[in-house]
Amino acid sequence: MRVDVMSKMRGVAPFPELWDRRTTFREEDGTSYDILSLRDLVIAKKTQRDKDWPMIRRLIEADYAANADDPSRAQVRLWLAECRTPAMLMELAKRYPAECVTISEARPLLREPLTLEELEILLNNEEQAERAADREYWAPLKRELEQMRRAS
Repeated sequence: MRVDVMSKMRGVAPFPELWDRRTTFREEDGTSYDILSLRDLVIAKKTQRDKDWPMIRRLIEADYAANADDPSRAQVRLWLAECRTPAMLMELAKRYPAECVTISEARPLLREPLTLEELEILLNNEEQAERAADREYWAPLKRELEQMRRAS
C-alpha cells in the first residue's frame, strides 16, 4: 500500500474540515486507516501531473459502479461534478436531470446536450484549465524553495 502525506494542497478545505469528512477503512487484520473523502481526494488530484487525471476518472467510475443502484444525492452530485468519462457523464445527465441542472451552474458543460466528441473536448478543456491553475499555484512556492536552496 502506498500512502501520500501532503502538508499543502491546492483547492482543498482546511485540515479540520478534511478530517471531519474523512473516510475510514479497515484491513482484514483489523488495522484501520483514515483517508480523504472521495470528494476531497478528487479535488486534491486535480494537478498538473499526468498520472492524476486517469486516477480521478477511475475513482469516480469505481464509486459509480459500486453505488449506481442506490446512490445518495451527494454521490450523484459528486459524479456529475467530477466525472471524466464522456459516455458515463452523458448517462448521468439523462438519469439525473434535476441534479444536472443544479450542478451545471458550477460545471457549464452540463447545460446543454452535447455529442460525445463535443463533451470530450470540453472535458479536456476543463483538465487543461485545472492543470494551468495548479502550475500557477505552485510557481511562487517553487521559486521560494529554489531561493532557500541557493541560500543554504
